[in-house]
Amino acid sequence: MEIFKRRHVPGTAPGTLAATEPPAEPIRARYVEYRLDTLVESDLVDPKEMPEATPELTQWLDVEGHDVGLITALGQRLSIHPLALEDVINVGQRTKSEDFESAIFVVLDHFFIDGDNGAVGKEQISLVVQPDVVLSVRERRSDLFEPIRARLRLGKPRIRGGGTGYLAYALIDTVVDHIFPVLESIGDSMEDIEASLLDRPDPEDVAALHELRSQLLVIRKSVWPLRDMLSGLYRSSEDFFNDETRLYLRDVVDHATMAVDIVETLREMVSSLMDLYLSSVSNRMNEIMKVLTIIATIFIPLSFVAGLYGMNFDPSVSPLNMPELGWYWGYPFALGVMAVVALGLLVFFRRRGWL
Repeated sequence: MEIFKRRHVPGTAPGTLAATEPPAEPIRARYVEYRLDTLVESDLVDPKEMPEATPELTQWLDVEGHDVGLITALGQRLSIHPLALEDVINVGQRTKSEDFESAIFVVLDHFFIDGDNGAVGKEQISLVVQPDVVLSVRERRSDLFEPIRARLRLGKPRIRGGGTGYLAYALIDTVVDHIFPVLESIGDSMEDIEASLLDRPDPEDVAALHELRSQLLVIRKSVWPLRDMLSGLYRSSEDFFNDETRLYLRDVVDHATMAVDIVETLREMVSSLMDLYLSSVSNRMNEIMKVLTIIATIFIPLSFVAGLYGMNFDPSVSPLNMPELGWYWGYPFALGVMAVVALGLLVFFRRRGWL
C-alpha cells in the first residue's frame, strides 16, 4: 500500500489545481436528482448541463476518477472553495472535515481488498455537502456507492426525504463499513501465520507480519482522525444534519470507535506474533543445541576409549603395555564397552528428563 501525497512546487499559490497523471480508467460522472416521488439518473458530460439546485430536489453528483478540467468546472458551477478543490485533487489528505460557510468539505479514506493479489488498497473519498447538492469524488471506478443507489431506486422514504444531510451520512457510513471486511481479512491472515508459527517458524512469516503491520499503520493513520472528524460533525453541523440524521451519524461514530479498537487489537496481535516467532525460533534452536550436546556428551567417553587404544605402546617391551591387545576378544570387548557406556548415558539422560 503506497503512502504518498502530491505536493505543489514550494511557493505555489494556495488553491492551485495541478495536473495529475492520466487516470487508468475513463472518468465517469453520474448525476442523480430525487425527491420523495421522483428519481432521475444520468451520466453528466458537461457540468453546465447540471440543473440548478432547488429546495424541492436533492442532487447528487458522483465523480469516479480525477480530471482537473472536470473538477475545476464543477467547482465553478457549484461555487466550491478552491482550497477544497485542491485537496480533492491532491490525494493523501488527512481524514478531516472543514466548514466553508455554505458547504461542508469531508475527506476520508476507503480501504478495500485488491482482488488480484489480496493486498489492501486505499483511495481518498472527497465529499462536498451543500444545502441541496452533494458532490462525491473518488479516485477510481467501483461499485462502492451502488447500495446507496439501490436504496434510492427502491424509493425508501428515509433516504429520499432526508436531504443532503442524510445522503452525506449514508455515503460516509458506507465508506466506514468497508473498513471492517479489510480488518477481518487481516485478522484471518494473522490466524494463518499463527498456525504456521506454531507448526514450524519460517522467515516468510516474519515478512508477512511486517506487511500486515505496515497495512495496520496506514489504517490506523486514517481511523484515528476519522473518529474525531465524525464526532466533530455530530456536534457542530446542525445546519446540514437534522436531529434524526444526527442520531444515525452518532452510530457511525460508534463504528469508527469500534474500528479503532480492532486496529489497536490487531497491532498488539502482530507484536505478539513477532514475539511468538522469536520464541519459537529460540526454542527450536535450544532443541537443536540439546540434541547436539547430548550427541557430543555421548561421544566424549567413546573418544576417550578410542584414544586410549590409539596409543602405540609395544606389548613386547613390557607386559603392562596394553596386554589386552593380544587378547582374542579384545576388539569386541572394546566395542562392547563403548556400547555399554553410550547406552548408560542415554538411560541416565532419560531418567533426568533431558531427553
